[in-house]
Order: sequence, then structure tokens, then C-alpha cells
Amino acid sequence: MVSRRTVLGHLLAVPATAAWAVPTLNKSTLVRWLTNLGPIDLQLYDTAAPLTVANFLGYVNRAAYVGSFFHRSIPGFVVQGGGFSWPTGAVGPQSVVKGATVPNEFNVARSNLRGTIAMAKLGGDPNSATSEWFVNLGNNAANLDNQNGGFTVFGRVTTSGMAVFDKIAALRIVNAGGVYTDLPVVNLTTSTVGIDNVVRASAVSVLPGVGLASDSDRIFNYLEGRYPQYVPVSDALAGTAQGYYFRYYPRTDSYVGTKDGNVHYLVPSLSPDVQLLGSMTEWLSLAAAEGY
Repeated sequence: MVSRRTVLGHLLAVPATAAWAVPTLNKSTLVRWLTNLGPIDLQLYDTAAPLTVANFLGYVNRAAYVGSFFHRSIPGFVVQGGGFSWPTGAVGPQSVVKGATVPNEFNVARSNLRGTIAMAKLGGDPNSATSEWFVNLGNNAANLDNQNGGFTVFGRVTTSGMAVFDKIAALRIVNAGGVYTDLPVVNLTTSTVGIDNVVRASAVSVLPGVGLASDSDRIFNYLEGRYPQYVPVSDALAGTAQGYYFRYYPRTDSYVGTKDGNVHYLVPSLSPDVQLLGSMTEWLSLAAAEGY
């Protein structure tokens, strides 16, 4: 059994500093991908790349990315997705229905550095981006900023989300034929790739951002992204009781709540005592640094 000391130690750990520069933004939409390797939160650069962000959100809002999987992994370079999905119950993968192309919005102020996300496109056509996008695993500025008009960076991955992408980059890669020559796979024991062997999004949703979400919800969203092993977002339930505003996580039988300007944590199976995690001001500072 996980000890209370271990749980609280992880929750109280100060996150590592992000390895990329974040442009000054007037508005920043957050999009959460729930995958079989953990949640991935993306902070979009709404103001800096408005056409690209609108294009991306169009696919999100049409649920086109639900069931999509990351079909290309080049360790040290990129992980790519958005082009193919594997709907529940389907016998195999299918192409994401693509909309109109989006004009290239590359800008040297938004370089292809580690942790940034950018649009994929056809060779020789800077304005050919549609549904496919990729995350930069390293500093790819020298390459991707200087070919095909530059690859448009339109957001970044949170620190915890990058941990998931690093997991993807460490997976076994197989050549499954066709467009799947660099397919990252999970627990593949046969020669046939199934739906459970790909890194797939079971849900994709927009999180309320600064000015739309309450301070408590911003903290909860941050904790879910940062510590999914303790507060798994897939089954979270919100509520109020005894002055607390909280979210309950049935899979771990745990609660995170706020009351009187503080953040609290409770795991009844470990202890009946509510644990103090710190002030909301402290946690909001961490959440804001990650774009929540």
C-alpha cells in the first residue's frame, strides 16, 4: 500500500522548471487529451497564432480527435498525431476527416523548441496544414524554422504532459506498413497491432482557462495534469461539503478540496485526517506558470 508520506511527498514536490520560453499571451486556451499513458495538457497561443489555433480547436470541438492516436515517433525529434483515429469497436484505424487548409503563421518569435507543438504539412507547400500536428522532443529550431516556410508553433505542452511524450518516445517503434512506418506501440506481443497497442486519446476537451475557471478548478486541473497517479481525471466528481469545494477520484478513493484559502487532500483508506497541502496562493502560482 502506498504510504501517506509518499502520496503527500509527491503532491508537495515543486515541479521542474519548464525548458521553453512562453510568449506573452492575451488569451490561452487549454486542451486536455486523456490517453492510455496519462493526460496531456496543451496550452494554445490563441493571440499569436489565431488561424492555426482556430483550426485546431475546430477539430477538437467536432470530436474529430477522440480516438486519434500518435502514429509517428522519432525519438529526439518529434511525436506526431492528429491524422488517424481508431474508434471504439472499429476493426482498424481510419483517417481523421480533414477540413480546409490553414495559412502558415510561422514566426521566429515562436520557434520549434522542446515542448512546443506545431502543425505538420506537405512538403513544398507552407499553407497545407490541416489536422496533423506534432510535439518537438528537442530543440528543432535550426531544422524546422528554416524549411517549407517554417513550421507554425501554436502552443506548448505542460511539464507533466511532456513526461507523457517522453514515455511515448521511449516506446518500441514498429513498421506497420503504409503511413505507420514509425508507429509507437504499447505491450505488443504479436505481429498484429490492435487498438490497445497504440497511444490513443479516449477523450479530448477544452479546459476553462484563466478568467473562466474558478481558482479552485484551476488548481484541481493542474494537480490532475501533474499527479494523475493520485488524482486521475477520467472519473473525477465535483462537490461541496462542510465548507469544502472538492473533487473526488473514485479510482484512488481520494479527495482534493479547497477551504478558507487553503488546499487540502484526503485519502480515507490511509487516514481519516484531512491533510493540508498549502495555500491556494502557492498552488495558483504553480498552476499559472503552466498556463492553467
